[in-house]
Amino acid sequence: MTRQAATLQRGKEVSIAYHHTPGQTPGVLFCTGFKSDMTGSKALALEAFCRENGQQFTRFDYQGHGESSGRFEDGTIGEWLADTLAVIDEITKGPLIIVGSSMGGWVGLLAALARPDRVKGFIGIATAIDFTRRILDGIDDDARTLLETEGVWMRPSEYDPEGYPITLSLLEEGRNHLLLPGPIEFGGVVRLLHGQLDDAVPWRGSLDIAEALTSTDVAVTCIKDAGHRLSRDQDIARILGATAEITEVLRGA
Repeated sequence: MTRQAATLQRGKEVSIAYHHTPGQTPGVLFCTGFKSDMTGSKALALEAFCRENGQQFTRFDYQGHGESSGRFEDGTIGEWLADTLAVIDEITKGPLIIVGSSMGGWVGLLAALARPDRVKGFIGIATAIDFTRRILDGIDDDARTLLETEGVWMRPSEYDPEGYPITLSLLEEGRNHLLLPGPIEFGGVVRLLHGQLDDAVPWRGSLDIAEALTSTDVAVTCIKDAGHRLSRDQDIARILGATAEITEVLRGA
């Protein structure tokens, strides 16, 4: 039986849907990708793993995603970061490991920088750091004209037949949160996983993140036959293994 999501109210008109499993620390917080939600296979696998091990776990939907309030087209990196920080501050307890998938890797790393007293570990899954800059640098004249005249451009994607709505406000606001070339002042334990067949987020970006991080405990795993989503059984096993590894490190610290 599917559990009903709880709701975190952020003001009168904003509600963030979430699932929280109490347990031992370090807790695990999952940050979803762009236009994804908290019901994906990676989030559910992590939830089951943490529940089996008596470990705190939280998954949630940003505004405009899944069961949370708001329109996706109105969202920005800063808004989704604020949602993440609200969940950290009001729902989770104690030291945390953030696991971020794609855009959730960027948002999650920003959250780690904003809450260094709470976030002690980070796992990036095909981390789409600074992706708004990459989009701006790569769009053609037709897309740029649409953004300037209509405020939105439907970016083609193999993951959505209708494409992804990219707004001018998303791209412009994203400039406020760029992290590269660094330094990225995070001293926690970091594990970065990336498929080398990823056609959405260049896998060499994870090497750039590793180089920019100030932490000395950083490892990058490049998976030669994997694409962007890293949702195969063997990929999820790597994610769970990284979670267990960081948990052990933090508990022994």
